[in-house]
Amino acid sequence: MYKIIVVTDPESGDGFRLAGATVIEASNPQEAQKVLIPILNSNDVGIVAVREDYMACLDKSVLSRIERSYHPVIIPIPAPRMGAPMGSYIELLLKRAIGYNIIMRG
Repeated sequence: MYKIIVVTDPESGDGFRLAGATVIEASNPQEAQKVLIPILNSNDVGIVAVREDYMACLDKSVLSRIERSYHPVIIPIPAPRMGAPMGSYIELLLKRAIGYNIIMRG
């Protein structure tokens, strides 16, 4: 069985863990690229979700490899928007992932 891995910022990681994904936290796009390259070489990973703003900053060679590759499947995920409450962002991601609206309360 293939793994689903999410490469995201530390603030969003818990939401994806709640959805059952393996999470690799990266604080910036450069750190994300460092962890993404070994994942691309892994045979047991089926889907890799990467923050869209991290994807936009990847080197051209890495982006080219992603575009040519069919395994693993790399999908961008929306990054939290400035000014938007983090809880609502995580709720939206969970709803997309599991199909239910989970309301987080502080």
